[in-house]
Amino acid sequence: MFKILKKEPLNPTVTRMVIEAPLIARKAKAGQFIILRASEDGERIPLTIAGYDREAGTVDIIFQIVGATTMELNALNEGDSLPDFVGPLGKATEIEGLKKVAIVGGGVGCAIALPVAQALHEAGAVVHSIVGFRNKDLVILEDDFNACSDRVCMMTDDGSYGQKGVVTVALEQLIQEGNEYDEVIAIGPVIMMKFVCLTTKKYNIKTVISMNPIMVDGTGMCGGCRLTVGGETKFACVDGPDFDGHLVDFDEAMKRGAMYRDFEAHKREEACNLFKKEAE
Repeated sequence: MFKILKKEPLNPTVTRMVIEAPLIARKAKAGQFIILRASEDGERIPLTIAGYDREAGTVDIIFQIVGATTMELNALNEGDSLPDFVGPLGKATEIEGLKKVAIVGGGVGCAIALPVAQALHEAGAVVHSIVGFRNKDLVILEDDFNACSDRVCMMTDDGSYGQKGVVTVALEQLIQEGNEYDEVIAIGPVIMMKFVCLTTKKYNIKTVISMNPIMVDGTGMCGGCRLTVGGETKFACVDGPDFDGHLVDFDEAMKRGAMYRDFEAHKREEACNLFKKEAE
């Protein structure tokens, strides 16, 4: 069992938990993920490792409450335990040799981008972080990004905080200012990563994106997380989750990601009704 040591709401729909998992904390690296179950008979879901403390033996997860399982997970509290917490899985983000990098995070994807920015900062790289949210109420991890970035561009769709506009607006501004990046790393909604890659392709800047498709086993056996990259089939859980963004078939990935939308909505409604009955 894996005890929840800390639970912290980051905004109305996003929660951070600190999990006691010393064996995972010992080997975890930025960019990797875990697969967990919130209950003995619950479904398996992948969550990116949002941080770790090797000495304390803890792993941080940050999740958005969007479906039945994340609702179930969010119903747990400090002192409760998770029956399954497996990892680290996937390949770590490659940071060796990078001197100047732009990190682009969108929404809850910022939770995945943060440990990458921190790792680059610790390695001595110049880090420019561009983080985007729909509005001020959804902003998360601002202080954390400020602590590990040489420059932070805060973007909101409605202009209620920071600069108004999408993340590609700030990215193009930074590039046109003369910043020469070894690499751009983009993590967030698939549509956001697609347009980041369209932007960087104009300037011939290598761009790495982190894909989080449907996963079941995390070992490549189920095939649920397959993607087309450079015309070849890849599996996000073992070949990624990081890929060359200029080679990813984003349209196919978005289509596959929407396949179970109706089923997910039904399961969320069931979970809502269950929690209501328990509250009564």
